[in-house]
Amino acid sequence: MKKATKVTAIALAAVISGMFLFGVNGSAYIDPSVMTYLIQAIAGVVIAVGAVVAIHFRRAKKKINEKLGIDENRNKEVETDEIVVDTADAEEKVEETVEEAAKKTAEEVAEESKSEN
Repeated sequence: MKKATKVTAIALAAVISGMFLFGVNGSAYIDPSVMTYLIQAIAGVVIAVGAVVAIHFRRAKKKINEKLGIDENRNKEVETDEIVVDTADAEEKVEETVEEAAKKTAEEVAEESKSEN
């Protein structure tokens, strides 16, 4: 098996070096839009490969943790979904807001009547 891998690697290296050594020079124009498309394609492939590796890593980590009996959530604290509201403070804030709005509207009405005269 190791010998086959070495032979394959040598053959691949020979083919690639032959392409560079005996390749025909091309006189072609590469449009900038083609390069941006190529960059986007490469970025897409890199992101997709990264996602696949991350998914497989998580699955493998989960299986290993299950076999070893490790619980990741053992030391985590769980918060309750209760919301405590002090109604007295809330009512005071609402009253203050209403009073401020009433003062502002009274001042605006007074300014409008002055500007009309």
